[in-house]
Amino acid sequence: MSFLDKLAEEKIIKQSELEEISLRLAEGNTDVDDILIAKGVKEDVIVKLKSEYSNVPMRRIDIKAISFDVLKYIPEESATYYKFVPIGVTQGVLEVGLLDPDNLDTRDALQFIASKIGMPFKMFVISKSDFNGIINNYKGLTGEVTHALEDLTPPQGDMDLDAEKAEGKVDTEKIIEDAPVSKIVAVILRHATEGGASDIHIENAGDKVKVRFRVDGVLHTSLFLPLKVYAAVISRIKILANLKLDEKRKPQDGRFSVKLEGRKVDIRVSSLPTFYGEKIAMRILDSEKGVKPLDSIGLTEGNLAKIRKAMLEPYGLILVSGPTGSGKTTTLYSMLNELDREKRNVVSLEDPVEYNIPGMNQSQIVPEIGYSFASGLRSILRQDPDVIMVGEIRDKETAELAIQASLTGHMVFATIHTNNAIGTVPRLVDMGIDPYLIAPTLTLSIAQRLVRVACPASIRPVPVEGAIKMMFDKQFADLPEEFKKELNLGGNVYNVEPSPECPSGTRGRVAVFEIFDIDKEVEAMILKDPTDIELWKIARKKGMLTMREDAIQKALRGEIAFQEVNSL
Repeated sequence: MSFLDKLAEEKIIKQSELEEISLRLAEGNTDVDDILIAKGVKEDVIVKLKSEYSNVPMRRIDIKAISFDVLKYIPEESATYYKFVPIGVTQGVLEVGLLDPDNLDTRDALQFIASKIGMPFKMFVISKSDFNGIINNYKGLTGEVTHALEDLTPPQGDMDLDAEKAEGKVDTEKIIEDAPVSKIVAVILRHATEGGASDIHIENAGDKVKVRFRVDGVLHTSLFLPLKVYAAVISRIKILANLKLDEKRKPQDGRFSVKLEGRKVDIRVSSLPTFYGEKIAMRILDSEKGVKPLDSIGLTEGNLAKIRKAMLEPYGLILVSGPTGSGKTTTLYSMLNELDREKRNVVSLEDPVEYNIPGMNQSQIVPEIGYSFASGLRSILRQDPDVIMVGEIRDKETAELAIQASLTGHMVFATIHTNNAIGTVPRLVDMGIDPYLIAPTLTLSIAQRLVRVACPASIRPVPVEGAIKMMFDKQFADLPEEFKKELNLGGNVYNVEPSPECPSGTRGRVAVFEIFDIDKEVEAMILKDPTDIELWKIARKKGMLTMREDAIQKALRGEIAFQEVNSL
């Protein structure tokens, strides 16, 4: 017996109406709920009948209680097409509300999504109004942008801005200042900031425009824009960042500030010519978050003590290394923020200045006018500095000036690109710096990466045994026993599973470090044989831990998932 037959049996519809309703449903322009509601049947009755027929429990929904984090479990496109929505997570089980629980395609799609996110699911029959309400909440960013697009007048929406501007038919600046386009950009910025994104990418894929947010180091596609507004949105951002509108053949960099919910947020903008047009990348610098205290960025007590000891030296060179986006600048700011900037003249050269530190003289380099790290460093030395921060050592000239500054009684902080802490020595040698200059000036070398923080509600213990214990034994095999005893390598590590509070199982990121402390023995080796292998032997003998081993320690404490260790 079909559901329509049950409706006829319950005298909800007449037997004579069965064929007509079946035809209407086959056309796909309506569904059972719409037909029954039009006949005056109450939604509670419809849900109850569906539940009895399919043997699936029913559920009434408090739409306002469903957070956006819950909605992340199922993509909006799937929810709309298959008519099911996530309504909660209970004890690790995803609860899903359906309009048609007997639809095999719906069940197959739900099974696929559940296997992909790695958690079981439980089905509930929900009403059409609850479903629509959740879909409206679901839209979030997409919904707001859709409303803005609807406000665009048809002629404007269909314009080819580039072609028509070239023909002199349209005032591009007037169009990109139009309210709907401005609203689209504002909505993207607001949702990215509220969602904790660090970067926004807007890119033309040929048939559509993708907007992606980077959250906790991972890029997610958050929105698709129609091609008709691509040029206007790009131009709007370029105007905000004070970039040249007519320059589309070469990269440009700029920045602007916006106020979101009463706080100032700085946006760093980069444009890049691509095959389908300019790609925009925006880095979000939320000044509200401020500079983190040095003891809150993930340093162990031992590493924190080493850094603070090095910072007390009257002169020397402290280098922080790591790839782009690994938190090097955050670490430098945290260190500089601990200095007495009232009694010491602290000056920085940055590209760009990301956060303002009171009492510190921060200068942004402008390479296009010849104001580079090297030329700026020469000028800073005439400013009677005590402490100098150089945003990045990129070449021999900057490295030589930083070394000379530290030799002449200044404390110099800088970043450099190497794979590990020990690698800074051969990197400086490769740049052309003589070992006899490196040995007396390099005080400390720090390497770091960012890993995702485990959400407390999502962690699950995994005993250190079997393959995990074998991995630990191999990893720490060459560490002297006196240091190995302090690590407490037994007990549990932790993996993460999705939870109502954290669909991804993680929230935020923390740094993992390795610290290479330069003492007399290391200085002697730098003068004798400054290779990675020889320097590592000395450092390991003194108990130095790698970034991977620092991550293992954090996994044992439940701060990060054990899976993160394998990313290093």
